[in-house]
Amino acid sequence: MLLPELAEKIVQEVRKLIGEDIIVVNTDGFIIASTDKERVGTFHEGALIASKNKKKLIITIDDQKKLVGVKAGINFPIFFQHDVIGVIGITGNPSKVTLFGEIIRKMTELLISENYYSEQFDWHSRALESFVMDWVQSKERDSSFLNRARLLSINIEVARTVAIIELLGLNSPLSREIWSSILNWTHQNSKEVAVRTGNERIVLLLDCSSDTSRLTIEKRLNHFIQYINKNFGIQTCAGVGQAAVSGEVRTSYLQAERALKIAKQEMNIIFDEDLTLEMVIGELSPKTKAEFINRTIGPILSERQLLETIKELFKQNHSLKNTSEKLHIHINTLHYRLKKAEELTNLNPNNIRDLLTLYLSIIFLDEQTKISV
Repeated sequence: MLLPELAEKIVQEVRKLIGEDIIVVNTDGFIIASTDKERVGTFHEGALIASKNKKKLIITIDDQKKLVGVKAGINFPIFFQHDVIGVIGITGNPSKVTLFGEIIRKMTELLISENYYSEQFDWHSRALESFVMDWVQSKERDSSFLNRARLLSINIEVARTVAIIELLGLNSPLSREIWSSILNWTHQNSKEVAVRTGNERIVLLLDCSSDTSRLTIEKRLNHFIQYINKNFGIQTCAGVGQAAVSGEVRTSYLQAERALKIAKQEMNIIFDEDLTLEMVIGELSPKTKAEFINRTIGPILSERQLLETIKELFKQNHSLKNTSEKLHIHINTLHYRLKKAEELTNLNPNNIRDLLTLYLSIIFLDEQTKISV
């Protein structure tokens, strides 16, 4: 079925190539789009004849007296998948406009085909995204879920590793064409599933039924990320969960989300299996982290120099010598700063408990408040 919205688009595109009036008519003979707006909704007997006979129809000045609603010109049936779905008409001297006829028809059919496959891509993408998000966020697998999997040709029985890729630094939404290219790249492996979520994330459900090695997964992800960067200039990072049997994909997804938080800080691929302290940190709410900051280093939040010193101390693995050299200060100056920080916070960097508390507070400060220290 040829919808008026698409018909209008066809009229506008064709008008760029030829200065004559254009009409698009449905298979019932009614004009659904035209450069002459007054003709929209009127009956066109010539187009109906062209549609039924599946042949072009030249309309002369004399035909204007015989056929209802026509003007001199030429009408071409529009074919899609071997069926007539409408008619495009060009008004004007038949001897002149016929020369453009076949080109215009071909262009029209290409526009319709492109629109159809774009709509199919959008539909399939939405259906796939909805299914995958239900899959990774729920433990239930009822008959409806199983039927959707079959319709989408997804094997939910194989073991999966979930990877979440985030596209960084996007200033505007990606086009359908770019998304199509990105997602089609993953179809090299028919058992893998890839969907976009929003405009900045890709969720991959990697088949690891035969090979669960980290090296294989990392190699696959690196190739994918390099493809995105090379072809579209987009930087990425990725979080990867651990392999899970079919009924535990949700666990792998949550692990990938946790790993992604660290990946965005390091601009890299992070595997959940490598996380240790980050596992605990990731479970804390932003409110708890903010309160922890205030209770610990709150008194020195405005003391930029002291914060820089403490952070550098951790960077240098608590080496006073290396810290003073990196900050270009005398060792005595370093001792003075640390002593002042201790007085204000009641946290002694030489006490293991206080040192851990300071370390966590600096991590939370960077993560939650985005203050550069």
